[in-house]
Amino acid sequence: MELKAYLHKVQYYETDQMGVVHHSNYIRWFEESRVDFLDQIGASYDMVEKDGYISPVTSVKCDYKTSVRFGESVYIITKLDKFNGIKFSLTYKVIDSVTKEIKATGESTHCFLNKDGRLISLKKENERYYNLFIEAIGLET
Repeated sequence: MELKAYLHKVQYYETDQMGVVHHSNYIRWFEESRVDFLDQIGASYDMVEKDGYISPVTSVKCDYKTSVRFGESVYIITKLDKFNGIKFSLTYKVIDSVTKEIKATGESTHCFLNKDGRLISLKKENERYYNLFIEAIGLET
């Protein structure tokens, strides 16, 4: 399976008066890219939630390299870095779509909860989703 990088064009509202993207938006971009990644591997958020599971963020970090500005576009490369059936983590690279310069890197960690808010193992609860994540290990967008 070949996955596509997520493309984001910087919007004016994401910037400060100098046209530089506010740091909080990178976390939002990670979420946009994560949703796209999960869609591509066949485990879309809406489908997973309809089946009674959620995957909240337990931690997130971003390392900023250089500024992104209004009007620029970036690719966000998302990779499933770790998965044990209960928790997973993704890494992100924000790359200028023209120069290919790395603008930021980051990571988010998530767990799986059932509709009652209890921690679950996908391996025990839903073999289909478990296998989709296993197949996605090592894939990059």
